Amino acid sequence: MQFTGITGKVAVVTGACGGMGQSIVEGLSDNGAHVVALDNNTEKLFAFVSELKQNGHHITAFTLDIRNYEKVAETIDMIEREVGPIEILIHAAGVLFLDSVVSLPKSNWDTTFEVNTSGVFHIVQAITRRMIPRQAGAIVVVSSNAARMPRMSMAAYAASKAATTMFVKCLGLELANYNIRCNIVSPGSTNTEMLKQLWKNDTGEQVSINGTAEEYRLGIPLRKIGEPVDVTNTILFLISDMAGHITMEDICVDGGATLGL
Repeated sequence: MQFTGITGKVAVVTGACGGMGQSIVEGLSDNGAHVVALDNNTEKLFAFVSELKQNGHHITAFTLDIRNYEKVAETIDMIEREVGPIEILIHAAGVLFLDSVVSLPKSNWDTTFEVNTSGVFHIVQAITRRMIPRQAGAIVVVSSNAARMPRMSMAAYAASKAATTMFVKCLGLELANYNIRCNIVSPGSTNTEMLKQLWKNDTGEQVSINGTAEEYRLGIPLRKIGEPVDVTNTILFLISDMAGHITMEDICVDGGATLGL
């Protein structure tokens, strides 16, 4: 499916090598965007980008650790000079550490917020400072349905995503006057390596679908695991002309796992 209003625009994607990120990069490129792929895994990033270029995709790559405020600012400045004005930002970078609150190492707590929350602030501030004078732009941040629902062994992740979700809504309110739209997409169980990290054995997929009473998980009413393309298509809609009057929204893509909360 083609989404209008994306062709020819410079679109930055963080976490470009992740399961979600790769799908988003390909979807943007298929819709005519010049994609700038950002990730901190240099080897994986350039292998991924090289393959896409061979298949005719218009894409540029920069290695970036979004935890580094100064490096983020430098990289965004370089993109604006060498590629063009950034009109779209998709933030898909994220980390997950599984542990109970009483056992979670402080270093894992700190890293979770550095990437999932502070990293969003770093990249958003650097880009929106350039979008504001142009009075145009679309931003989508990938959060999680865990921001809406308590999860066992996921307190740091859920808290970081809840903070990020509210941050983006406040951002959208501040930027609305400049014709910059800011929205959130919150996936549930989606077929990525991060999800498989939660599975304890070969029955993990079915357990995710069925839910687990002992962990207070409902399961998935649509009876299937989501695919990265489900998230990608939602993002493409939100940055397209079709969503021109939508901002500060949080769309949950989880097959009904959080009952629309």
